Amino acid sequence: MAEPIIDAWIQHPTGPFIGHDMFASLRRWMKLDAIPEEIPIELTLAALDAAGVTKALTSAWWGPNGPLLSNDEVANTVNAQPERFAGVGSVNLHRPMDAVRELRRCVKELGFVGVRQLPWLWGLPPNDRRYYPIYAECVELGVPFCLQVGHAGPLRPSDPGRPIPYLDEVACEFPELRIVGGHIGYPWTEEMISLATKYENVYIDTSAYTPERYPETLVRFMKGPGRHKVLFGSNFPMIQPAKCMAQLDALDLPDEVRRLFLYENAKKVFRLES
Repeated sequence: MAEPIIDAWIQHPTGPFIGHDMFASLRRWMKLDAIPEEIPIELTLAALDAAGVTKALTSAWWGPNGPLLSNDEVANTVNAQPERFAGVGSVNLHRPMDAVRELRRCVKELGFVGVRQLPWLWGLPPNDRRYYPIYAECVELGVPFCLQVGHAGPLRPSDPGRPIPYLDEVACEFPELRIVGGHIGYPWTEEMISLATKYENVYIDTSAYTPERYPETLVRFMKGPGRHKVLFGSNFPMIQPAKCMAQLDALDLPDEVRRLFLYENAKKVFRLES
């Protein structure tokens, strides 16, 4: 029987999302010249199947000018294939009470399992006051807060993604909040590892990096004290999950560590059913 795999960060994209000006650098890396008007769900499912991904957490995006991938678009994807997808919402930081109400709707009505905000997209580090109502509501709803940590691949400043001091303050002030830092924190990976070590509820996901690019410090952490702290993520469509799986054996992960990394840690953090 194939090993179960949860991909902790993907997007089922739309043409306007992929074609946004800020993704010019990502399209160059992906060698993507033509932007399709519509992207069928079968394309994303085929990418997951090629990697053996059992379930993928597909993310909404909300920025200062409104949704780039709306919560309702994500809900449509999840509803089309509920066994394969779980939704992660996004909200408007500039309107905190609207954000809280939308987060409640995402979890209670749409069945989403978390919320994700991108500090580089807003130009606001996670210790900014506008995030704090969302943190409190995540604790009340029992869902994780997910964010990007590390440098910004798109053409935006990277400083909001630095784990220390910004995320350190949040984890200290909200010890009950489950926090998932996506994109491993590079070039500040050791800062992110230090937070995952220090705080019980801080985790790292490997989205946006293939295994051959995982820093050695992260691999050592995964094999040792951080075996319960690191989640697999691809960041599809920016990276194909199958490319990650093809490189995974080279890390020489013990069976238990591999199972935790690919499945058990995400199942626990996002409280997913088997």
